[in-house]
Amino acid sequence: MKIALVGYGKMGKTIEEIALGRGHEIVEKIDINLPGSFDSEAFASADVVIEFTVPQVAYGNYIKCFERNKPVVSGTTGWLDKMPEIEKMCKDGKQTFFYSSNFSLGVNIFFEINRRLAAIMNKFDNYDVNMVETHHIHKLDAPSGTAISLAEGIIGNLDRKKEWNLAPEYKKDSLQIAAIRQGEVPGIHTITYDSDVDYIEITHSAKSRRGFAFGVVLAAEYTYGKKGLLGMKDMLGF
Repeated sequence: MKIALVGYGKMGKTIEEIALGRGHEIVEKIDINLPGSFDSEAFASADVVIEFTVPQVAYGNYIKCFERNKPVVSGTTGWLDKMPEIEKMCKDGKQTFFYSSNFSLGVNIFFEINRRLAAIMNKFDNYDVNMVETHHIHKLDAPSGTAISLAEGIIGNLDRKKEWNLAPEYKKDSLQIAAIRQGEVPGIHTITYDSDVDYIEITHSAKSRRGFAFGVVLAAEYTYGKKGLLGMKDMLGF
C-alpha cells in the first residue's frame, strides 16, 4: 500500500517506521519543514493519507485530500466542531474518512469497558464520577480527544451526567475532567466512581507512542478500498 503522511512530527516518524516494517511504501511527506505537496505526483499515487498535525490546520488538510479523492486516516484532535461537515462529505460514500481520538487498541478496549461500566453505575447514584487525564507538555488541546471520547461514553450511559467540564469548575450534573500536562507522558486516563464508603477506578496508561502508531497503520490497512465514515468500532467489531 502507498501511504502519504501529512504531519511528520514524532508520531509521523513512528507511523513511518511501523508502516515500512509492515511492507508499505511512504510516497509523500507533507510538513511545515518539508517540500512535500498535495499537488505532487507522489501524493497523487497514494492509496491512503495519514494525517497527524494540529487542530488549526487539520480540517483544511482533510479538504485538500478530499478534493483529490484521497481516503484519510486522522487522529488529530481539537477540531471536532467541524465533524458534521466531514460527515456530509462522506455521506453516500462520496469521501472516505477514518477518525479516532486514539488509535491504541488498548484504549479502544478501554472505551468499551468505560461504556459498560457507566451503564452499570447508572443504577447507583450514590457514586459520583470524575476523570483525570495526563499528557506530555507539548499537547496543545485540553482535555484530550481521548478524554472527550471517554466523557461521551459516560454521558451517553449515565443519566445523572448531562455534559463535561474542565476542573476546577464543579457542577452536579457535569462530568469533571482534570487535564494535567507534565514531562513526556504519552497518556494516562483515569475514571473514578467515588462514594462515601469506597471507590471504583479504571485506568489506561500508554507506555509509548508505538501503540498509537501501530493502530494507525492497522486503520490505514482497514480503510484501503472502503468508503464513508469509519472508526475503530468498525475495525475492531465492537
